[in-house]
Amino acid sequence: MGKECVTIVINDIRNYKWFIITGLIAVLLTIPFWASNYTVSIFLLIFMYLALAQMWNLLAGYAGLVSLGQQMFIGLGGYTLAVLTELYRAPLWSSILIGGVISLIFALIISAPIFRMREAYFTIGTWLVAEALKIFFSNWGYVRYGQGFFITAAYQLTTTHMYYMAMVIGLGSVAVVYIILRSRLGLGLMAIRDNETAAESMGVEVFKAKLICFLIGAFVTSIAGSIFYLYQVFIQPYAAFGIDWTVAMVFIVIIGGIGTIEGPLAGVVIYVLLRQYLYNYAGISMLVLGLIAIVLIHVAPKGFIGTLQEKLGFEFLSPRRR
Repeated sequence: MGKECVTIVINDIRNYKWFIITGLIAVLLTIPFWASNYTVSIFLLIFMYLALAQMWNLLAGYAGLVSLGQQMFIGLGGYTLAVLTELYRAPLWSSILIGGVISLIFALIISAPIFRMREAYFTIGTWLVAEALKIFFSNWGYVRYGQGFFITAAYQLTTTHMYYMAMVIGLGSVAVVYIILRSRLGLGLMAIRDNETAAESMGVEVFKAKLICFLIGAFVTSIAGSIFYLYQVFIQPYAAFGIDWTVAMVFIVIIGGIGTIEGPLAGVVIYVLLRQYLYNYAGISMLVLGLIAIVLIHVAPKGFIGTLQEKLGFEFLSPRRR
């Protein structure tokens, strides 16, 4: 009887999936009108980290590109925004988009050498590139060395404006991943994830598929990073290019469920709420998050969402075409 009830509920959810999604989006659109500034800020952070996590999950969970250097695109996007708005008084929107384009071009340039590396070497290679950028920006007089920039153009915007910007990039990242995975490219990516050699023998252009994912990840990550530093008002190289960004992405994806669209959605809520709770315990916050991740890996190796999907046999945002 219990299994029958679960089946009925799953079928109802599947049948009314798009109505549920539309309703949730409608509620999210109204949050700035009735919620406190603190609540709006929490959702703003959730959306920004969601975009970062979805892009990392697309790379690691589907393309097999486990990167520890995604912060390079966050830093490039943030610094492009700061330089263009502070030194050249460029409009905010164009500065954010230019940062995304610069990150995309940089990703294209480094893809040739870095894609020659495999598995752990690729992971270390991306991290080294990010570290090199951190050192370069810290010693570059044009961007004021390690002193950083105050992004005064941010004062033109209210928290509500930034909330909607973050909402667009956050939900947009979910839509982008969903569309990609239900396309021909997505089929190739899932084949690569399962068996790269077999996928290549079946005609999947492995290098091209991975490159497209890497470029999309660079662009969206850069935009999300720009919006984050617009919200923070200040950018500094040691933070912008720091490994903490990737640690957050990995934590969110692992606890939520790597290789699932819904995983980062669950993981980001847990991460942001924990981060707020542990805000006054900066010395042990990373230790606590690490312990939580270790325990969860032993209890539910596929993360919250991955484990639920395995037990229930149901995916809310399924990449598979019927």
